[in-house]
Parts: sequence; C-alpha cells; structure tokens
Amino acid sequence: MGDLFYKVFVNPFVEMVQIPDLFVQVLWEGFVSGTLYSLIALGFALIFKASGVFNFAQGIMVVFGALSLVGLYALGIPALLALVLCLGIMFALAVGVERIVLRPLVNQPDIILFMATIGLTYFLIGFGEFVFGGEPKLMPTEALGLPTGAYEIEMLGGRVILQHLDIAAAVIAAIMVGSLAIFFNKTRIGRALRAVADDHQAAMSVGITLQQIWVTVWFAAGIVALTTGIMWGARSDVSFALQIVALKALPVLILGGFTSIPGAIVGGLIIGVSEKLAEFYWGPLVGGSIESWVPFFIALIFLWFRPQGLFGEKIIDRV
Repeated sequence: MGDLFYKVFVNPFVEMVQIPDLFVQVLWEGFVSGTLYSLIALGFALIFKASGVFNFAQGIMVVFGALSLVGLYALGIPALLALVLCLGIMFALAVGVERIVLRPLVNQPDIILFMATIGLTYFLIGFGEFVFGGEPKLMPTEALGLPTGAYEIEMLGGRVILQHLDIAAAVIAAIMVGSLAIFFNKTRIGRALRAVADDHQAAMSVGITLQQIWVTVWFAAGIVALTTGIMWGARSDVSFALQIVALKALPVLILGGFTSIPGAIVGGLIIGVSEKLAEFYWGPLVGGSIESWVPFFIALIFLWFRPQGLFGEKIIDRV
C-alpha cells in the first residue's frame, strides 16, 4: 500500500520539482486552454440565461462558424472580409433560429427547447458537410493577422516556450469574455435575460421583447462560437471534431454555474489547468490521454457537493 501511495502521489511530485520549467510550461498551456474553454462556456451560459435551456448546438456553431470563414477564404474572398461576412452569417443564423425554432416554442417545457437544439445540431452538421465537405481544413492564420512563431524564455534552469498564437488566443478570449460580461451585466438587455429565462409570458407582459432578446443573445453566442472556432482551428485545424472539444464547456458550466458569466471564466481556468496538470502528473502512470476525462470527473465531484456550481444560484423551493 505504501509503495502504491509513493508511486501515485509522491514520485510524480518529486519528478515535477526536478523539472520546474516543464511544470511552468504545463501551467501556461492549461491557462490558454482554460481561457478558450471559458469562451466556449460563455456561449452556453448566454443562451441558458435567455432561455433556461442548455444549447446542445453551441458546439456545432463553433465548427460552422470556422468552416464558413475557411470556405469563403477558399473562394478567393480576403480573410478579413470573409470574417465580416461570417458575422453576417451568424446573425442570419440567430434570426433563423428565433423565427423557425424558438418562436413557435414559447412557454413550452424546457425539454422541448433542449430537443430543438439537438435537432438544430444535426441540421447544421448535415448542412455543413453538404456545403463544406467532411475533411479537415486549415485556418488562414496569417491572412487573418494572427501571429506565428514563439518566445523562448529562460526560466528555472530551463526554457519555457510561449507560442505567439497562444498568447493572442488568451488575450482575445479575455477581452471578449470581459466585454460580454460587462455588456450583459450592466445593460438593459442583461437585466432582461433573467426575466426571460424565468418566465417567457411574464417577461412579455412587462414590455420585454422576447424575440429581440433571443436574437441578440443567439447572435452574441454566434460571435463567441466564431471566435472560438478561429482560435481552436488556428491551433490545430478546422473539422467537425471541434464540436467534441466544445463539450468541455459542460464541466466548466457545472463548476462555475450555468447562469454565471464570472463562473464561466473561473470554471474554464480550473478545468484547463487541472486537465494539463493531471496529464503531466498522472498521465505516464496510466499510459496518457487522461485529460479527456479528468474534467468530467472533477465535474462529478462538484455535482456531489455543490450542484449549483461556484457562482450558481442556489434554488430553494418552499411548499
């Protein structure tokens, strides 16, 4: 038993102390992944605040936005102009979702709205494969003005490599998360979100325009999805596998709280750093690839002890 404890807990820590520069590298990669997870989770949180429903389609919106940009660029359209046109595509998607999917389902049970987002997911998958094909594509990183290359910093007796693209991704994600947090917390639209999520009919009775709120929120979630798709696509490639990465937002939301924008930020950083540290710390003991399930294990622990999340609202029912 003592040998097992040493092998699992003590020895990895000793090895980590012996290579501190690698430990800093892992922390940095976890921070970058965490900021992007926060960005994905923010899209889920915005729609949940406006409808009270988990938007299963947010993952495919990430893919669809990135594929639209790559597809327009492949047609010879300049990258920056293609980016502007993609914003128009996401706005058109928001309007279409509100008029075709959400408007007929006002005051329907939440499970109906959730099933509608699942249907929207498979529609976008089929439509995306029909238009863009199913093979992975390269993001035009340089044409979009995103930096390439890396910094090498001498630290703790070794070298820490900071990719320029990772720095840009972290900065862009932080700016967008902060801007949207201020917008939805300090404006009339932000105050209307909770009323819409609590009771559609009551919100309309006090003058809140449900359709405009839904279009605004879905468009904001579309901008978040497009930005996320660009950042993730620039780091690897653009393919339908990105929607699996987007599902990492689920443990982020469980940690932070489904209705909390600050919770999306904190939860994303916790998940990003934790999965990288777990892979570095225990991955060699089990053959690696544990960062794919560690976030969900952490989320399960939170569900046991604090199901509303760190910043979520604790609901008390009185009878």
